[in-house]
Amino acid sequence: MTASGQAEGPPHELDLATLTGVRSGKGSYYRAYVRSDERMQRAVRAMDSISRALVRTVEGPRGLLEEVTRAAAEHLTASWTILALSDGHLTGARPRFLAVDEHGAVVDDDALLPAFVRRELGAIRAGHETRAVRDDGWVRVPMTLEGERIGSLAGRHGLRDQPEPGDLSVLRILANEAAVSLHTSEQYQAGLTLHRRAQQLYDEATVRARDLEVRTRELRRAEERLLVAHQRELLDHERHRIARELHDSVTQYVLSAGMAVEIARGEAEDLGAPGTRILERLTAAKGLSAEAVDQLRRAIYALHQPHRDTVWSLPELLHEVAQHHRPQLAVSLRVEGDAHPLPADADHEIARAVGEALFNVATHAEATRAVVRLRYREDQLYVSVADDGVGDPTVLARRLRLERGPSVDGRHRGLVNIESRIVELGGTVAFRRARLGGVRVEMRLPLPLADDRPGFIVGLVGAGPQEEEPWPR
Repeated sequence: MTASGQAEGPPHELDLATLTGVRSGKGSYYRAYVRSDERMQRAVRAMDSISRALVRTVEGPRGLLEEVTRAAAEHLTASWTILALSDGHLTGARPRFLAVDEHGAVVDDDALLPAFVRRELGAIRAGHETRAVRDDGWVRVPMTLEGERIGSLAGRHGLRDQPEPGDLSVLRILANEAAVSLHTSEQYQAGLTLHRRAQQLYDEATVRARDLEVRTRELRRAEERLLVAHQRELLDHERHRIARELHDSVTQYVLSAGMAVEIARGEAEDLGAPGTRILERLTAAKGLSAEAVDQLRRAIYALHQPHRDTVWSLPELLHEVAQHHRPQLAVSLRVEGDAHPLPADADHEIARAVGEALFNVATHAEATRAVVRLRYREDQLYVSVADDGVGDPTVLARRLRLERGPSVDGRHRGLVNIESRIVELGGTVAFRRARLGGVRVEMRLPLPLADDRPGFIVGLVGAGPQEEEPWPR
């Protein structure tokens, strides 16, 4: 206070515009202040609306774009508001445009827009910054992304005065929020497209992998068939060669020996009584030579028989053997594991051993049923013949020991034939009590089979792959 009692003035005069944000100092300044406050309140409501839309991520970009368009419409008191992308920008973003009418309804179909709104939308899509001569109250702000104009936010305002810079700033904030949302939408759609394409490629690769696996299995089976066919071809060639040798040399020698025996018989007859014993022995020798010639001829005929066009594996051979005995015996065949070709003619030897066992069952065991079991494993091939007959495994084992000796009475040697075929392949034979009630003949062969087995032509054919699992005892 001064001495006169008057207030001392401030060092700087504060005008009314600084305090209120209204430039007029006349009596009407209050109305201008109210309008400014209303614009500010609209701007705050617009920002609040955008903040709520930003957290509605489940709805995707459309929810945010609708909030932006409605906030702009409310801020401008607009009868129509358009948010649209220009052609050629953010081509993967959706939606490309949204419009809000005076009632707040959202329109996203061109056909539902009035003609003057469609004209404004066409101008935005064409990339025009202004509409030409007559604007009809439209307010436009650009949508920019990284400094490039990609569309516009336009509203046909209902304000009493032209929008002020603050209003345009609010609209630009809204437009740029929309631009970011649309860019995110495009990136999301691109990622979704790439994901779908990757899933499609993965599905196609999976299908092709399965198809390739099937074709690989088919090729392996074809390769195994070709290997077996090659083995059969080599064996047929060797059979024919042996048949020629038997016919051209061995049979002739036996015939010559028979002729010599016949001449000796004539000379023994001339000796009279002293040559009686010699004549008996020569007669026996003649019979043996005649039988040898007959067997040689049958062997030659069998060797000359053509092989089947279809190459058979061991399971197929066993099926044929079982089929051969089925009229007299109910025979079932059970195969476990993947069948693989065996070296040389081992599958035929095993099939003959099984056939011999089934013959014994049908002839001696008084059985009605038999089960042939074949199991392929990694290091062992297991073959068994079980029946429901009256046989005793102990008696069979004793009979096998007797059959191993020299045969002088011509009795059947089926058990020793089974054992000799399996032993030559490197395996073993055992007799056990079967679950069916009779006897189970077990034949076990180690895999892979050796090529230098007795009775086989070494190096004639190769061995195929063995890929089975071991069979537990």
